[in-house]
Amino acid sequence: MDIKRRFNVPGKKYEKVVRKPPKGFDSANDFFEHVFMDKEMIWMGQNTNHLHDNTIAQAMSDCIMSKEYCKYPAPEGFTELKELILKDLGLKDLNLLLTAGATESLYLSMHGLIEKGDNVILSDPGYLIIGTFADRFADHVTYVPIYNEDCQYKLTPELAKKYIDNNTKMIVLIDPLNPLGSSYTEEEIKEFAEIAIENNLFLLHDVTYCDFAQEHTLAAKYAPRNTLTIYSFSKIFGMAGLRIGAVVADYEVIDVLKNVVVNDLGVNIVAQQCAIAGLKTKDEWMERIRNQTLNNQKLIKECVDEIDGVFLPVYPSSGNMMGIDLSRARIDPKRMAEYLLTKKIFTREGEYTSKNFGQNYLRVSFSIPEEEIKIFCKEFKEAVEVLRK
Repeated sequence: MDIKRRFNVPGKKYEKVVRKPPKGFDSANDFFEHVFMDKEMIWMGQNTNHLHDNTIAQAMSDCIMSKEYCKYPAPEGFTELKELILKDLGLKDLNLLLTAGATESLYLSMHGLIEKGDNVILSDPGYLIIGTFADRFADHVTYVPIYNEDCQYKLTPELAKKYIDNNTKMIVLIDPLNPLGSSYTEEEIKEFAEIAIENNLFLLHDVTYCDFAQEHTLAAKYAPRNTLTIYSFSKIFGMAGLRIGAVVADYEVIDVLKNVVVNDLGVNIVAQQCAIAGLKTKDEWMERIRNQTLNNQKLIKECVDEIDGVFLPVYPSSGNMMGIDLSRARIDPKRMAEYLLTKKIFTREGEYTSKNFGQNYLRVSFSIPEEEIKIFCKEFKEAVEVLRK
């Protein structure tokens, strides 16, 4: 008898996405631990940022040496940090909730606002864990197929309108889009804001990668009462392992989300101090990192353009990652990821971010040193030739 029958656990609460481990590993956790422990591994599989100097690290060191971690932080976050986040976004008259990473922000948004009878709209490809969270509370989750040139590889306002019904409670925009790097114009964001207001629904705007984009517009500027802005310190700040993020929304919405918070003793105090240091110094390092990632993806583009049957669906990427389509070369992205791993290069097959199109592309992130990008380009070319056979 399985656990659902023994303990009468409701199906949707029990079920989760099972991450299939790569060949040679017993579980996904074993795989990630292996990759993490290998200090020679080139890290292109999790969109993390490895281009920072010691500015933020010094703030971490200072916090640890002062032993401030012995105390609990303010349960809803330090006021200085919350003010700095709003200033960074250029938003006023809104509130925010600090979380243990943007993923927790996404979960709390679904848990607090979505209920039985509601429908949620999101894109495929996308960050699939959002749909997993939504499915636990909504009656229906619609994955809109966007892997094609006609819609420029993104969920457009026109596409969203086709799927809205009387039960639609939320539209999810990942902007820039993980895994492809597609993003939105200001006019498109304005149109989404109008859709949210006219249909009395929430617009969840995940802007985790926005600082890598040359231009970016916040939906909250045009629909502040309808928008939840998901903010992360994992990417441009290079703080993925510290697990800190936020959700920014109307005061009443944040009050609702507070009712489903589990971590009522506050977010990691070391992470908060690092986040404050990062925001205060952002102007000193952001352009350098952005320019480096733009140059890195240019090197990847030049490499891909030399290979028959391989192409980039979106270029330039507005994030720090891109998809490399291998379908015309008849190469399985999972086999490519496994092959590159033997060369100590960690990438991800597309099925991690798409239910229906993951067999087409390999996702690679490029916020790493240029010399590592050059190693990837060399090994990727050789991998294509080996795997074609």
